[in-house]
Amino acid sequence: MAQDHDPPSQSLASSSKLPSQALPYLCRESGRDALSDVLRGVKLTGAVFHLVEASRPWGVELPAAERYAPIILPGAQHIVSYHIVLEGNGWAVVPGLAPLPFEAGDILVLARGKPYALLSAPTQAPEYTAEATLGFFRDWMAGKLPFVTREGGGQPGGARYVCGFLGCDLLPFNPVLAALPPLLRVKRAAGDGLLDRLLDLTLAEADLPRAGGESIRLRLSELVFIEVLRQYLESLPAHETGWLAGLRDPAVGRALTALHDDPARAWSLNDLAAEAGLSRAALAARFAHLVGHPPMQYLTLWRLQIAARRLADSGAKVAAVGREVGYASEAAFSRAFKKTVGLSPAAWRKKAAGDH
Repeated sequence: MAQDHDPPSQSLASSSKLPSQALPYLCRESGRDALSDVLRGVKLTGAVFHLVEASRPWGVELPAAERYAPIILPGAQHIVSYHIVLEGNGWAVVPGLAPLPFEAGDILVLARGKPYALLSAPTQAPEYTAEATLGFFRDWMAGKLPFVTREGGGQPGGARYVCGFLGCDLLPFNPVLAALPPLLRVKRAAGDGLLDRLLDLTLAEADLPRAGGESIRLRLSELVFIEVLRQYLESLPAHETGWLAGLRDPAVGRALTALHDDPARAWSLNDLAAEAGLSRAALAARFAHLVGHPPMQYLTLWRLQIAARRLADSGAKVAAVGREVGYASEAAFSRAFKKTVGLSPAAWRKKAAGDH
């Protein structure tokens, strides 16, 4: 890639906005909200990004995320990539999906780690193959390349876009990741304040090399991704299902927020139905339809995600971790953990230590 020192699809263009009456159910009086809780629980493990200025014809192919994760974010279980289109247009191509056009103002999110390509035309052969992109990533992370990557054939009508890569946990349970389609296109709102300011800060920081700049850029990249998630949440169509759709539903959102506010509580379906303002049967059916798991199964999965993170990040004893997430005995916790995760708590901790 030429360098300069000056690197099923879903469109939300016309989807409905989050109902205003649903907003109060995204957090409780404690001030905690379920989306922030999940993002903490799956631990955004770091982020990197660069700016691309492409002239026609251009094309870049990215391999499966598992191939470049060890290069750009060693130790991350999974990588989500996103691209924020500042100028111009092009096509996103994911095997098995119809090519998706994009233009200035679009944000592309690829959450599943599948191979994909960004091209000036849907049938354009990539200028940089997957192997060439891996080589670019190696040089980039070694500090051999500048923040801005210039590529393409030199003809007018190209594109300018930010490429971001965010590491996060995948296992045992990442409900946000599971809720995102393989290729998501979000339309930025006209005159969007926060996201525009974050992008301005990101680009300004890249142009002013200073002590601590890398840490600032990493945090900015995480903030950009979280704001994109919030815009997706607020733009979900009424018919959508998944964890984020459950969060924006008034009744299910109340139930989710209650579970996240106190996951160690000995919840019953009756308790949760009272929080949601529905009957037991109505909550069970609505929760399972939107979230994809019955309420009590979801609680188990989330408890184990919290436990997995505590095991990886602390030296707390297994029994203490189990008590923190609502298990009365170490034996009961260990059985539930191994049944869901496939490893004992001790083996999980050992594996997490080895990965890092």
